[in-house]
Amino acid sequence: MSNLMSNYYPLEVTFVKGSGCWLTDTSGDEYFDALSGIGVVNLGHSHPAITKSIVNQSKKLLHTSNVYRIANQEKLATRLCHLANMDKAFFSNSGAEANEAAIKIARLYARTKNIRNPIILTANKGFHGRTMATLSATGQSKVQEGFAPLMSEFVHVDFDDIDAINKYSKNKDVVAVMLEPVQGEAGVIIPQSDYLNKVQILCEQNQWLYILDEVQAGMGRTGRLFAHQHNKITPDILCLAKGLGNGVPIGACLAKGKAAEMLTPGTHGSTFGGNPLVTGVASSVLDVFENDLILDNVIKMSQYFESEFKSKIMSSSVVKELRIKGLMIGIGLDENTIDCSKLTQKALDDKLLINITGNSIRMLP
Repeated sequence: MSNLMSNYYPLEVTFVKGSGCWLTDTSGDEYFDALSGIGVVNLGHSHPAITKSIVNQSKKLLHTSNVYRIANQEKLATRLCHLANMDKAFFSNSGAEANEAAIKIARLYARTKNIRNPIILTANKGFHGRTMATLSATGQSKVQEGFAPLMSEFVHVDFDDIDAINKYSKNKDVVAVMLEPVQGEAGVIIPQSDYLNKVQILCEQNQWLYILDEVQAGMGRTGRLFAHQHNKITPDILCLAKGLGNGVPIGACLAKGKAAEMLTPGTHGSTFGGNPLVTGVASSVLDVFENDLILDNVIKMSQYFESEFKSKIMSSSVVKELRIKGLMIGIGLDENTIDCSKLTQKALDDKLLINITGNSIRMLP
């Protein structure tokens, strides 16, 4: 019997090595990884530049704490802020922590406006993490079950419905809107092309902070380094993780303008966040994006997958919808004619790694 707690239900396979899009199990069998560790290893397993960065930095210094200046951290902050048109960065260990930082910034922003009970608008079916604050921000009852009382200052509205947000314009307690540009955990739900732009306009009109959670949709996953760049907008706060470290745990909360001024000494912190190892590796990830035409390949492969899926599976009565943004792929299925819960194991038997969420296949190759 395993001594691990039972919050996971892993499939009966153990991988021992990986290369590119392929993983090898203990028996030597190879599997095509169409999930990338749930959108983490965007550059592939065992990428030589990332491996080199890990080895080189581990020989020098792993950790000191944020009591001291960290050169790799400052370098990464400068690069990310330049690429995202932001002003300041805070580094953590995960996407949930990056989102927690964003929520705390919104709370501090509320104090500057003398708002005692600040409300953050988030989306139904959205996912922002499993800490108590990010769980409360998440618009999925299935992951909230058993954890009441949740934080009450989050109001969930329908995604891709600008009117649902606009109706709160006269509510003086609203301080921020927090959204995923593409809802990943919900099965790759893609909003209308102008939705994010309209949300930004409402945020500007009402002096709300615009928080974009790009933990899954960021770092090249949609064909742009940051998903919101498709819309030519800039949020007040941008949250990153997953692909930023290509397997090394790192999160980032980037902010600009007033949002960038909120965190002062003592208001927030992270023991491991932004240590020399993870920030050095993240800089190497950015190097690969800059030097290897990764984004061009994302677009190319996205077009390939879309063409192949349309020609080979869309005629099936089981398939109801194809949703694709870069290499975020959702295939909506008719759950009345197929047991979706068994598809992950069936795919594994065929040496293919996918994820099922609700009645959708999610792939993040």
